[in-house]
This record gives sequence, C-alpha cells and structure tokens, in this order.
Amino acid sequence: MAVTTSKPRVGWSSIEELEVDLLLEAVYRVGGFDFRNYARASLWRRIQNRLRAEKVDTVTRLLDKIVHDASCMDRFVRGLSVNVSAMFRDPGFFQALRAQVFPLLRTWPYIRVWQAGCSTGEEVYSLAIMLAEEALIGRCRIYATDMDESVLDKAREGIYPLEPIQKYTQNYIRAGGTRSFSEYYTAAYGNAIFRPALRDQVVFARHNLVTDGSFNEFNLVLCRNVMIYFNRALQERVHHLLYDSLAHFGVLGLGSKEMLSLMPLRDRYEELDAPHRLYRRMT
Repeated sequence: MAVTTSKPRVGWSSIEELEVDLLLEAVYRVGGFDFRNYARASLWRRIQNRLRAEKVDTVTRLLDKIVHDASCMDRFVRGLSVNVSAMFRDPGFFQALRAQVFPLLRTWPYIRVWQAGCSTGEEVYSLAIMLAEEALIGRCRIYATDMDESVLDKAREGIYPLEPIQKYTQNYIRAGGTRSFSEYYTAAYGNAIFRPALRDQVVFARHNLVTDGSFNEFNLVLCRNVMIYFNRALQERVHHLLYDSLAHFGVLGLGSKEMLSLMPLRDRYEELDAPHRLYRRMT
C-alpha cells in the first residue's frame, strides 16, 4: 500500500502520523471514502473519539477493526463526517438570499438549486420554505446531497425533535419569514413532522464532494460550512467543482468562515454580499 507521509504535526509522533496515513488510505481503498485531504487537526480529534468509542488504544488496532468489520467502517465514516445543522442557521444569510438572490432567480424560467453537504436536511427545508413564500418553489428543483446515506435518510423523513423548534422559530422570524412557522410542521410524539409538500421539489441523493464530479448545471449552489474541514488542496478542488456546476450568472453561497478571496477562481465572480458569502459567477 503506497502512502505519502508528511512532516508530523505539532503534538503528533511520527508513528501516529504514519498510522493515520495508513488508516485513511485503507478507508479510501476498502470503503471508497476519501478523508485523506481533510484538515488534520479536526480529523485527529474525531479519530481519537473513534478510538474511545471502539475501545481500542491505537490507530493501528482501529484500522484492523475497520478493514475486517463493515459495521465498524460505517461507524467510522459517520464519526468522521460532520453533521451539524439547524433550521435557518445564520438568519442573516437567509435574509440576504431573499433580498438579493431570489430576485435573480425569478429571471430564469426554471430554477435548479444544489444544496451540497445537506446533512440531516434542516437547511434544505429552510430553503424550501423560503422559496415557497416567494412563490418560486413551483418552478424549482432542489438537489440535496451528502456523502452519508444515513443522514440522507433522516433528511428524507423531515422529522426533527421539538426541543429546538422554539430556536428555529426565532431564526425563521429573523430570516424574514412571512407566515407562522408552526404552519410548516405538525407536532407529534415529541417531534416536529414537516409538511410533505416541502420536499415535493427536493431530490435527495448521495454525492461526495471529495471524489465525485459535477452532475448538472445550477442557478444556485449552496455549500456552507463544509470546506472548513478540508485542507487547501481539497478546498481548491471543490471550488472548481462548484464553479463548473454553476450556470452563467449563477450564485454561489458559502459559510461564514469560508473565503472565496483565497481561491484561484475568485476573479470569475462578483460579490453580491461579501459578509454573507454570496457570489455571482460572471465568466
């Protein structure tokens, strides 16, 4: 197994560095999941969590379990995937979408949206609600993708605990919601069950930003708080993928800590709203 190693990180021994390189290479070759270019600091924390969860004391023993136990591989992939989401997370971003992006979307007869790294789907339903309120959902198709099939199953259900709904309601109001948020779900058995009509125009599908290519042309691509977990080389690769997936004059939305200004394709966009990381492809 050919593995390219690098200079050990601060706080890592050379053996640990080699073990991690071998582990990630094995996960890629055996399971097809490529974490090799993820940012190592956050990756190392998650690997340590998996060591404790699997009750092993070295990365080599974890590797042995993973390559011989498919269920351990599944647990490892879920443990390394970052699945943090909330409805109308960063309300100012959704306000900017409504004010600056939706008027542009109206100029197209049919609208394709890609929500990349959709996790358990909270932001997908948030987007569907806003598009419905702007009378755009009927001529729109939302492609919601993630590398993890288990979180896609959760997203397809559209069922979430009631506990954070009060916070989501406040986010919705701050994002410029025009109706009562409770109209969009039914409360039952401690859960909020979102209206099936919200996913009528949504296609949930597996797609890995690290290894897969472009699959359509989109008027709006949202890839928020995903690339912060990638190293610089992988960020550049994904930016090329997103650019290739955008229609001319299409809009790209990034997370609050993700900077287009540091990427090679920055000159091909204009800033629509720099604070909220909204950019329009111009060439």
